[in-house]
Amino acid sequence: MAPQETQAEPPLAEIVRQWGRIGCIGFGGPPAHIALLRELCVTGRGWLTNVQFERALAATNLLPGPASTQLAIYCAWRLRGARGALLGGLSFILPGLVAILALSVLFLSGSPPPWLRGAGMGAGAAVPAVAVRAGLGIARPIWAQTPRSRRARVLAYALLGALAAALTGPWLVLVLLGCGLLELLGRRLLGLLSGAQPWMLLGLAAAPGGTVALVWTALKVGALAFGGGFVIVPLMQSDAVSTYHWMSHTQFLNAVALGQVTPGPVTQTVAAVGYAAGGLAGGLLAALVAFAPSFSFILLGAARFERLLVDRRVLAFLGGAAPCAAGAILGAAVPLAMAFRAGWQLALLAAAAVALLVLGRGVVLTLLLAGAIGAGAALLGASVPH
Repeated sequence: MAPQETQAEPPLAEIVRQWGRIGCIGFGGPPAHIALLRELCVTGRGWLTNVQFERALAATNLLPGPASTQLAIYCAWRLRGARGALLGGLSFILPGLVAILALSVLFLSGSPPPWLRGAGMGAGAAVPAVAVRAGLGIARPIWAQTPRSRRARVLAYALLGALAAALTGPWLVLVLLGCGLLELLGRRLLGLLSGAQPWMLLGLAAAPGGTVALVWTALKVGALAFGGGFVIVPLMQSDAVSTYHWMSHTQFLNAVALGQVTPGPVTQTVAAVGYAAGGLAGGLLAALVAFAPSFSFILLGAARFERLLVDRRVLAFLGGAAPCAAGAILGAAVPLAMAFRAGWQLALLAAAAVALLVLGRGVVLTLLLAGAIGAGAALLGASVPH
């Protein structure tokens, strides 16, 4: 597919305006972003056909990293080539990035007021339930589309991912890659193994601390997050809290909640981690590293997306990595819940689980309500430790 096959060629200023608008109002994660992009590019302006959009969606879902961000970049590439991709992608990302960095200054500062700490603890209490919902949302279609003959392997990959996220922390990225390679070998496609070896070496090269460590953490988020945006949580948690001590467990819960209630891609949560590690410069660096792979995938490989959709080696690798990622998201709920600092957060978690998993309420609304309850609890004298 090439950019010139589109139905129209909008001005670059229009791409900046429209992609920026979606970046400002795109609350609710990938489903909202996809719906807004479809409404703009297909039904509203006729810039892309429905077939072109569906193929773009299928291809970007096969890539590691934030799929809805890559879809936004790809749609802009289809309309105006590399310049459109860069301007459209940046316009989509920047509103949420600015918002999360501004909120990070408030919630991750050294001594926020008690009501603000309560709001963060309240929203953070709902985050494990959000992780379970996100994991189940990815796991259900994988399970439904898996032939019975392969379901035992898929379940094993998911269990490995869950255990890795819950127990091993830094080794999760190797487990993700290992499950993908194991499925690839299981389907006797040994040719891809040599192409995956550099990733394995990269996974073993985490630096002991400092700027390089932050770059490595952000790179994992942007280049190795198979299975949707929320898989970044277990990829970041161990580094941010236990290994490099950039933030406390409570602050990490706050960061995850901020990534959910701000517009734009969930991947921008890494900016909050970067802010905790190195201030505003650290937040910007982490965002730059995390989003760079998405731009690279589109700018370097978009013309080959049709081949990606039918490449048996890619599909085989994802046959192992994707269920492992779904399990990792579910497993991440365990250390997230263990980070609670007050008993009242458990009650709030139970209420959030009912709202999200039983009643089907929206993630953003649930987190905002949980934050409001936490702020109220703090004002009434509930424990809100630093």
